[in-house]
Amino acid sequence: MSQREDTQRVVVTGMGAVTPLGLDVDAFWEGLVAGRSGLRRVEAFDTTEYACQAGGEVVGFDPNEWMDPKDAKRNDRYTQFAVAASKMAVRDAGLEGGFSDPYRAGCIVASGMGGLDTIEKQTFRLFESGPRRVSPFMIPMLISNMASGVVAIELKARGPNYGIVSACASASHSIADALRMIRAGEADVMVAGGSEATITRIGFAGFCNMKAMATRFNDAPEKASRPFDAHRDGFVMGEGAGILVLESLAHAKARGAHIYAELGGHGATCDAYHITSPDPEGAGLVECMRRAIADAGLTPDDVDYINAHGTSTPYNDRTETAAIKVLFGARAHSVRISSTKSMTGHLLGAAGGIEAIACVKAINEGIIPPTINYEYPDPDCDLNYVPNKAVRQTVDVAVSNNLGFGGHNATVLFRRFA
Repeated sequence: MSQREDTQRVVVTGMGAVTPLGLDVDAFWEGLVAGRSGLRRVEAFDTTEYACQAGGEVVGFDPNEWMDPKDAKRNDRYTQFAVAASKMAVRDAGLEGGFSDPYRAGCIVASGMGGLDTIEKQTFRLFESGPRRVSPFMIPMLISNMASGVVAIELKARGPNYGIVSACASASHSIADALRMIRAGEADVMVAGGSEATITRIGFAGFCNMKAMATRFNDAPEKASRPFDAHRDGFVMGEGAGILVLESLAHAKARGAHIYAELGGHGATCDAYHITSPDPEGAGLVECMRRAIADAGLTPDDVDYINAHGTSTPYNDRTETAAIKVLFGARAHSVRISSTKSMTGHLLGAAGGIEAIACVKAINEGIIPPTINYEYPDPDCDLNYVPNKAVRQTVDVAVSNNLGFGGHNATVLFRRFA
């Protein structure tokens, strides 16, 4: 293989995660394989008056372990998660000592909503105590690009840097943009993924009043997220961050890096249908998956595992199922599919980050995590969703789908490195 080809190939060399299932990749993966729910009754605020009372909260996280305490206080929780997951990923990649050329190391850390907790708290302060009591750090704390900015400061990464906002497709778009930048020769190393921390009063109120969140299982929150199940009635909000270190193969080989998998392709489309509902025919998602697979030089027959968007909402799960049937044809019933949101809840703009990690781990471990709470078959959702228990299977190619309000579709494809 030529040097040019090595620079065009992009590989995963590090991973970091902060999730409702645990505070690192190992804990996250262990929880997924065990089929353990990270959901519980929300404790961040009193949910008595809220239609949904379940959430995937990150428990036991201390930002001071990852940042100077003064800096931690001046950053929103979503940025704190991003810094922690990014530092884990960089350490995992063996780059903790710094980058050989900081101007060729960049960060694209996405967030769908940014500092929602900061917005809520500072708004209360404004109306209760007046404008002079609003924090001078409010704006940098809340803007959605700040996770990328602060991660770059912490890592001394001086290359391409920005944030992506495409609702629940944000992290997958971030990973895709990083892939393109490395392929284009604009960077050797990219820190990419997403972070979100929207389990707040205003966040819950907005989604509850949209009738988007699960309400049927408040007394058993671990059962509330049930993708593809006939009794699903909405998503459960989660929080956390998932970050990958991506490198050109040439750069990774030159420094003797451990390679987890290859990031082989990506796809991006828009439904152009409705601001919150997916196109019921799934045409945009079909094309998005098709593009990701073709970008990797593969066909649908090569895909072993699909980590579905699988939000546990009536419309999404039905639409995604229909799209998979169109693209995969007769094979749709045999390809293994799972929604890890059944265990983590929906991390919104960070979902694609942790779900990319789930795909890479599935390739490395030969285990496909389950869709838990799949108890009542839905005739409209009749594919192989790996119900309730993980299965052992060789996974050479894994696809991750993420869809966002606004009609955004994003698919990334990982393959076994060879």
